[in-house]
Amino acid sequence: MADDQSPTDEHGDVGLTRRAWLAGGTALFGSGLLAGCLGGGNATGTPTGETPTRTDTEADPTATATPTESVTSTDDSSTQTDQQDGEEDAGRYSVSMAPMGDVTFEETPEDIFTIMSPYAEMALALGRGEDVNAVYAVEYTNSLLNAFTPVLDGVSVDWRDCYASWNPSTEKLYDLDSDVHLADPAHVVTMGKWERTDVADVAENVAPWFGNTLSATHAEPPASYAEDYAYYTLWETFGHVASVLRERERYETLLAERHALVSTIREGLPPEDERPSVAMVLPSTADDTMWCYNLNVPGYHAAHTRPLGATDAFADLDSGTQIDYESLLDADPEMLLVLGGVVDVHDMPTIRETLADDPVAGAVSAVQNDRIHPLGTRHQGPLVNLFQLEMAAKQLYPDRFGAWPRYDSGPYPDLSADEQLFDHERVAATIRGDRER
Repeated sequence: MADDQSPTDEHGDVGLTRRAWLAGGTALFGSGLLAGCLGGGNATGTPTGETPTRTDTEADPTATATPTESVTSTDDSSTQTDQQDGEEDAGRYSVSMAPMGDVTFEETPEDIFTIMSPYAEMALALGRGEDVNAVYAVEYTNSLLNAFTPVLDGVSVDWRDCYASWNPSTEKLYDLDSDVHLADPAHVVTMGKWERTDVADVAENVAPWFGNTLSATHAEPPASYAEDYAYYTLWETFGHVASVLRERERYETLLAERHALVSTIREGLPPEDERPSVAMVLPSTADDTMWCYNLNVPGYHAAHTRPLGATDAFADLDSGTQIDYESLLDADPEMLLVLGGVVDVHDMPTIRETLADDPVAGAVSAVQNDRIHPLGTRHQGPLVNLFQLEMAAKQLYPDRFGAWPRYDSGPYPDLSADEQLFDHERVAATIRGDRER
């Protein structure tokens, strides 16, 4: 499963390695500004085996087309070309993506089941947030999206009543009776309750599966899916989902914003020898340790840091390695990026104060220079990816992209138009379904 491209390719993402499929659709703009659920319990849900103190859920749980839908694709989403014959939203259609292969839909899905938050976020970005009925780590996901959506006029999120879908039961999926399960069947069979036969039964009797979660880290798929698996970038996966939901126009507009943003970043990057050493960390809420995560590795968990080309202070450690303050001082990063820093469960002033008051951590260059900044999550969909690219570019390179305002709490800062690295209003208008953009 080796990657066949550089981790920092033209658009900052790693292309798919074994297949390049995308069956396109058409867009019918509609409502769906308030993201809500159709039912389900209020439980938040916690992945089996996740360390309880990692409260921002950063732990890794571990085309054939009908004549009305045809898209060609190479190994990067920037080259996807929609080839419609003018017939919109008509009848049966198929979309292909590994590991599912061809997936056929009789009509556009309405009720949307998700597990991992990037897929719920994709539905939101495509104007379908209110149709999501399930999401993993409900309270956290709701808090995460509400850190960013307040600066998108007319876009809001409330997934508090969604079913907490980590390791769901087959009975619950029958009960929800969704029209599509935006979840990776290969990932589902690693959760402990599921066999491939169970996945097939749900696909046949309820609704298809459609997702590719292992692309997040290029993790090895289970043996039963190994021959069918391929890796995609975040935005390639988003394009496939857009085809399933027949929201290609929204997707293409958001993709254009993403490409413009990455182009701006690439043009403004300083020479490599002038870039800071950075540690992306998740502080423990129980003791003086933290988990460190790689900046420049393949997979969409690094889609917000890889295009920035910073020096990874912990490049020699595996993502998710737990370290203490002595290890942090040994690496001595010039900047700390704190995962979960914009989410309710983490408090940036307390994190800064705790580090500064410790005799070991206080000697770290990032602490002494007060360069401790918040991020959201590695578990990002397209909207969070846009915002995290913007905020991290400003945090790492203030002389090139404008300074990031000091953040203590609350939602994403409301940057003026000339401070934005992408067009926030165009993104909001796209989600709202406004044609005048």
